[in-house]
Amino acid sequence: MARLHLHLLSDSTGETLETVAKAALAQFDDVESMKHFWPMVRSEGHLQRIMGDIGKHPGLVLFTLANHSLRRKLEDMCAAAGLPALAPLDAVTDTLSSMLGQQMTARVGGQHTLDAAYFARVDAIQFTIAHDDGIGWENWEQADIVLAGVSRTSKTPTSIYLANRGYKTANIPIVVESPPPELLYDLKNPLVVGLVTSADRLIQIRRNRLLSLNQAPETDYVDEDKVAAELAYARRMFADNAWPVIDMTRRSIEEAAAAIINLCNERRGTV
Repeated sequence: MARLHLHLLSDSTGETLETVAKAALAQFDDVESMKHFWPMVRSEGHLQRIMGDIGKHPGLVLFTLANHSLRRKLEDMCAAAGLPALAPLDAVTDTLSSMLGQQMTARVGGQHTLDAAYFARVDAIQFTIAHDDGIGWENWEQADIVLAGVSRTSKTPTSIYLANRGYKTANIPIVVESPPPELLYDLKNPLVVGLVTSADRLIQIRRNRLLSLNQAPETDYVDEDKVAAELAYARRMFADNAWPVIDMTRRSIEEAAAAIINLCNERRGTV
């Protein structure tokens, strides 16, 4: 199976890029894609920080940037790093410009009307970034969704995806030696969802993570018995609190997010 890191970089929510990427990947079989979402990129400093992370997981960079200077900077940095960078809307906008006899306006997020829903998505992204990995747990009651799971169960990318859909999402790692704040068990507003995966899959992901960091791949972090105990501890917690569980073993981030959104809609009575 081919593996691909796909970086989706946008000066807006990244929703358009995500749709394009999903449609394109659907044309290929046996591809394991690891999507990295980089929304709201509007400064060179932000871009520089992102490039550091992209360099750790090289792959295809898809972008929508209205700022021409920022766009050129991204293209130059990707070229220097030997990474392909594509703006998938270019062919469409160039053809429209020719047919309409007009120059394209450099309007950030121009496809979004500046209505309440647009600002809600922006707020969701900002909230989600500020409440990653257990940070800001005192504000969890303001969230729409709280994701819980042991390390490397795709909590962060799923959170970012949900934020792009307008859901304020926090996430918390479940660690046997360090129980989560008691507040987690008393939340009223957010839907708490547990994320799990198979032990074999989790060990593989964790071992690859350690190798990418040039760390020894044989630690308790990837020990079969320890991992099984972690997952059992998390599953017990989810069951004891009657939280819905999403198994990430064979689910993509998009599929998991869609299932979580359905759970939210059912809870709100909108299905």
